[in-house]
Amino acid sequence: MSGPWVVFLLASSNFFLSQFYRATNAVIAPQLLNDLHLDTEGLGLLSAAFFYSFALVQIPITVFLDRIGPKRMMTALSIVGIMGILLFSVAHSLAMGVAGRLLLGVGMACNLMGTLKLLTLLFPPARFATLSGIVFSIGFTGNIAATTPFVLAVNLMGWRVALQVIAGVNLILILVFYFAACDKPYDVTHSPGTTNPQNLRDSLSRLHELLKKRDFWIISFGTLCSYGIFSAFQVLWAGPYLMEVMGLSPEGAGNIIFFANLALILGSSSWGPLSDRIFKTRKWIIVGGHLFFALITLCMASLSPGTSFAVLAVLFFCFGFSRTTGTLMYAQITELVPLSMAGMAMTGINFFTMVGSAVFLQGLGSLMQSVYPHASRGPEAFRMVFFLCSGFLLSVSVLYVLTKERKDREP
Repeated sequence: MSGPWVVFLLASSNFFLSQFYRATNAVIAPQLLNDLHLDTEGLGLLSAAFFYSFALVQIPITVFLDRIGPKRMMTALSIVGIMGILLFSVAHSLAMGVAGRLLLGVGMACNLMGTLKLLTLLFPPARFATLSGIVFSIGFTGNIAATTPFVLAVNLMGWRVALQVIAGVNLILILVFYFAACDKPYDVTHSPGTTNPQNLRDSLSRLHELLKKRDFWIISFGTLCSYGIFSAFQVLWAGPYLMEVMGLSPEGAGNIIFFANLALILGSSSWGPLSDRIFKTRKWIIVGGHLFFALITLCMASLSPGTSFAVLAVLFFCFGFSRTTGTLMYAQITELVPLSMAGMAMTGINFFTMVGSAVFLQGLGSLMQSVYPHASRGPEAFRMVFFLCSGFLLSVSVLYVLTKERKDREP
């Protein structure tokens, strides 16, 4: 196996763990409510903390990723994340749990953007959409690991010890990545100008140029809403919804969430090649995907308690599959900016992706607690948020029609 592919697999494995950590709370929500003495609003804050710190760290990453390089940033931040998961695993209060999740969010903040930046350095531009789709697929298997497999591990050793064991594996992986990875172009003809680090003034100038682009803001709003809504359920609210409204066991809820995560893998590995070779568009796939996402959300709002496992499995699969069209947003923005701004542009988009997760995770929890204080995790509370989310998705679909895309991409 050649050098670039070794780095590709190691970097993707770090993204796998990032996805795993963010999704674990969905299946251990009952234990967290009990062990950390939480209510619905507190549970939302605990899960949102990861995304708040994750999002804030995107700001310095946006400026310095192209300058410092993904290898050093991913390694240093991952060490912080390992400290965070260890702190979270021994938490006995909301404050301590939030502190651990904040550190964890900081630690995982560069694993996706660093990996995507490595793709721009190590592979030809024409491969980016396909390879980035594979990266998302590998990462999204982390979400699958956080469902039924994690439930089994928790049943065997408890959620605290299970997380501590995984933190040990994480430490080994990041050390191997540091000594094996190289973030200089293997073929400089594929990455012209990337061998020279940018100075701070250049970085800030490029950031100013990026912020003037209308497409950047539309794409950012799109990912804020769509990923924010999906992740709010994927990493937390799907668990209480399935267990407390639909009456499933923790194992049953884990199995249903598994279908949503399986759809992420299948969809993210499919849309890149399809957009490159068949449909020849990013924009219209994204628009169609969000319209379908809105429709599925409306369908979920109409479900009644006791809905069959098969119906839930199909809807959650569609829930995940429709969202994966959003992964093309990263390819679309890289095609609208110079290569020297690719890392900054993708990280800027990712900032809003993580802000959306935090806002919807905490916002939905606070809304349910406020409107239905005595039944904040009941059927009516969830029906309300499903209708609200479908409205956001419809607005994204309409607004996204205004974006541009390049028609002269290399095939």
